[in-house]
Amino acid sequence: MDRSEIKDRVYKVIIQILKIDAEQIQEENIFTADLGAESIQSVELMAGFEEEFDIEMDEDDALSVQTVGGAIDFIAGYVN
Repeated sequence: MDRSEIKDRVYKVIIQILKIDAEQIQEENIFTADLGAESIQSVELMAGFEEEFDIEMDEDDALSVQTVGGAIDFIAGYVN
């Protein structure tokens, strides 16, 4: 799976959970500061990514990822 496909699917999950438009998302965005994710939504995002990609991530490692681009790269490490 290439990075572009992972990015599209990560954006899809972010849009569903944070209820924002794709145009509001950039890879350098920090989930909490820039996209307004609250702590419960961070957990929901992680669960959403696990479901979307059919993977199981280490919770502490996953929750330490702060940016959209970081999440894409982190997930890429699991799926590739």
